Amino acid sequence: GHSTDLEESLGTLASAREVYDRILELRIATPQIFLNYAHMMWENKYFEEAFKVYEKGVAVFKYPHVKDIWQAYLTQFVGRYKGSKLERARDLFEQALSSAPPAESKNLFVQYAKLEEDYGLSRHAMSIYERACKTVQDGEKLEVYELYLNRAMEFFGVGKVREIFEMAIDSSLPNAAVKALCLKYAVLEKRLGEIDRARSLYVHSSQFADPTADPAFWLTWNEFEVKHGNEDTFREMLRMKRSVSASYSQTHFNTAVAGGSAAPGTQAALSAPLDVGDRKHGHVAYDGHRMDSMATLESQSNVGSTLTAPAPLSGFVSGGVEGQQVTGTGLNQEEIDIGDDDESSVPTTARQEVELEEVSVPLQVFGKLKERESVDPGDGAAEAMGAKDRFKKRQRV
Repeated sequence: GHSTDLEESLGTLASAREVYDRILELRIATPQIFLNYAHMMWENKYFEEAFKVYEKGVAVFKYPHVKDIWQAYLTQFVGRYKGSKLERARDLFEQALSSAPPAESKNLFVQYAKLEEDYGLSRHAMSIYERACKTVQDGEKLEVYELYLNRAMEFFGVGKVREIFEMAIDSSLPNAAVKALCLKYAVLEKRLGEIDRARSLYVHSSQFADPTADPAFWLTWNEFEVKHGNEDTFREMLRMKRSVSASYSQTHFNTAVAGGSAAPGTQAALSAPLDVGDRKHGHVAYDGHRMDSMATLESQSNVGSTLTAPAPLSGFVSGGVEGQQVTGTGLNQEEIDIGDDDESSVPTTARQEVELEEVSVPLQVFGKLKERESVDPGDGAAEAMGAKDRFKKRQRV
């Protein structure tokens, strides 16, 4: 490094180039050596020679060491040739992006798209922004999407912007980024008079807004409904707010349970070490006292059962279950006693024999049968007999 500085200061351009070339041949050059060599050639108007030095540098080093070399190379090449060597510039950007990790690719994509906007095709610029949105790391995607949306509005209008918004919302962006894009999209739709589309965006993004942690979102939606909604839509907004709040409350509760937030006494009993004697009897030794771990758990779980029953609410009629006292026999005091003997439940007067009244039957009902009975030789009487009398007569016979 010192020899190169001396040659640049006291020597000639040729002697300085010999020193730099010798360093490159010995493979002891650092990225800074390549940058200094290229800068010297650039200042002396040897532009293509400077680009050759950059080419050697990007071939030797990888990311992250090659980042500064690529940055200087691309900046000077575009500044030198602008759009006169567009295809060569495109090849350089593609070569740089092919070896760049996602964390280092954002600036390259932005420079590449700027090249297309200034000297190329806007359609190519849009495709580069789309690639950038899918390639850069998650923390930078929202910024790239916003840049993409601004350029799309400038070059193609609302149709293209809606397409980009929908693509961004359906992508794997973080929840906070999706919520921010939905709010921007809703503002656009509201400005265009599409109230229903704007409301659907608020509904979609509400799942990412905890009412306790993000009250600004719900205030924005509230103001929107006050200006553009009606009673039904306002009630629906309140319903969504309660639903999301309950969802986040349940999530926080499950997280706390999964994190092991048990009672202090329970954790102490379960985490206390066991000695040999205690392992035999299931006891826990803790602070010099013996206690049964299962008994501890049971005593804590039964705390609620030892509490006195709360006072009944005014105007509330109990169903006979909660607060009911159980007797020693274990019988239900409100059970209805139903006897086994059905006859015992029938009144005595209903069980008395009913006297039947005899009514004479007209002779026409019996026809010839009655005539045969009337001439029976064993019966001298020809008087009419009822059915009961005939039955008794046969029993006697």
